[in-house]
Amino acid sequence: MMESMGKKKPRPRRSFTREFKAEIVELCQRGDRSVGQVARDFDLTETAVRQWIRQAEVDAGRREGLT
Repeated sequence: MMESMGKKKPRPRRSFTREFKAEIVELCQRGDRSVGQVARDFDLTETAVRQWIRQAEVDAGRREGLT
């Protein structure tokens, strides 16, 4: 009983389509809501959303990185 207090069960790994990621990135880049707010609204981690934004910038040639 004491072991389970305060510990969250790990969430199963989820996968998302390119279209979904692009929609999330667009919402963040519009500036209406913060990255954190978009992440909360869609039950995502802020880290994942920031990675998607970074990758979108690389893919668009606006940021250095691996394609």
